[in-house]
Amino acid sequence: MFVKICGITSEEDALLALAMGADALGFVFAPSPRKVSVAAVADIVRRLPPAVLTIGVFRDELASRVVEVVGEAGLKGAQLHGQETKEDVAHVARYVPFTIKAFPATSAALDEAGDYGAHAVLVDTPSPGSGRVFDWRLAEGAPRHRRLILAGGLTAENVGEAIRRVHPWGVDVSSGVESAPGRKDAAKVRAFVQAARAAEPGRLAPSGAGPYDWRDDW
Repeated sequence: MFVKICGITSEEDALLALAMGADALGFVFAPSPRKVSVAAVADIVRRLPPAVLTIGVFRDELASRVVEVVGEAGLKGAQLHGQETKEDVAHVARYVPFTIKAFPATSAALDEAGDYGAHAVLVDTPSPGSGRVFDWRLAEGAPRHRRLILAGGLTAENVGEAIRRVHPWGVDVSSGVESAPGRKDAAKVRAFVQAARAAEPGRLAPSGAGPYDWRDDW
């Protein structure tokens, strides 16, 4: 089970998330209490183990600018969380190793998510970052031939049930593992990762092998 901890704002929290078993880290460049600068992210990323999947989160940004920021920050992925077109997503995916296209669970476009050319599809609440849970049955419209990442109001208490009901490839959490907006809580991160792993024991990360290598599922 792929676990992404999003809304990272400091090197301390980045290293904390990795120490607790996270596979990927998300850095928000869109308007948000967790928004970070390109320079700050570049400084954090250069201190991380090279195998870590680092992802920039964007909303309605020009595709060319997304590619530029990913390069400047030294990231490996981009998550597009707005009204990006299929052409926008295809452009980013052409230059960025791992591209995620996010859709609100209530979006009619979710039925066509597989046509966007992203490497993974993320289904989220209509209010990203709000910590609100949506009806997980709405995720059933996501294409099953793409990696499905579930987000939206997930916590250590409900992620196991969410995984068992939706059967996603991965899960994404931000506010559900925080002590305050943009500040991660070690106990919550640990509990979340453990609960996610326990819900799908056949996909446990190898003990002592470091972060999950997302390229193994390529």
